[in-house]
Amino acid sequence: MIQYLPSILEHIGLKVKGCIHIGAHWGQEYPIYKHVGIDNLLFYEPLKENFKTLQETVGEEVDLRNLALGNVCGTVDMFVEEANSSMSCSVLEPKHHLEQYPHITFPKKETVQITKLDLEEFDRDSYNFINVDVQGYELEVFKGATKTLESVDLIFSELNKEEMYKDCVKVDGLDEYLKDFGFTRIATDWEGGTWGNGVYFKDGISRDNK
Repeated sequence: MIQYLPSILEHIGLKVKGCIHIGAHWGQEYPIYKHVGIDNLLFYEPLKENFKTLQETVGEEVDLRNLALGNVCGTVDMFVEEANSSMSCSVLEPKHHLEQYPHITFPKKETVQITKLDLEEFDRDSYNFINVDVQGYELEVFKGATKTLESVDLIFSELNKEEMYKDCVKVDGLDEYLKDFGFTRIATDWEGGTWGNGVYFKDGISRDNK
């Protein structure tokens, strides 16, 4: 879905001041963010080895934080895989994911630091776009970000039709939760069949003055 960011921004007429990317992995989206002229970038990546690669990829141009985000504070164990370049790692235990992708196993866990986005220090007026890719843990991230959502106009989020991870939020549940903060899903790409990505835009935004 991120490859469509330029056309989506053109369609909705939104100026993105800054992006908070949660689950940044190796920073693959960084060139697209720079291409569309996003000045402020804040990346969160909890896994140690991923974070090292992220630092090498984007250098000092991005505010990088080696943390997981959710609705709790402290530490949490993540289920870690290597067959998919660690892109399927999650705080949640894999479920249907094991059936759909039997070649991807999760042989180990890694203990990571976790906090709420609302407790993090940054200028919220400088960030009006959130991209969250946390393998089924999206609802918990948003529950810990209710204050931050007040200044956000656009959200990209991974979506699930099936219980890819145990107790993960499904698309209808995420729609309902974000609706309470004024967001409507305006685009969807079910690239994985049982999972995909959605674009949420805040209702009533004056598009040209952001």
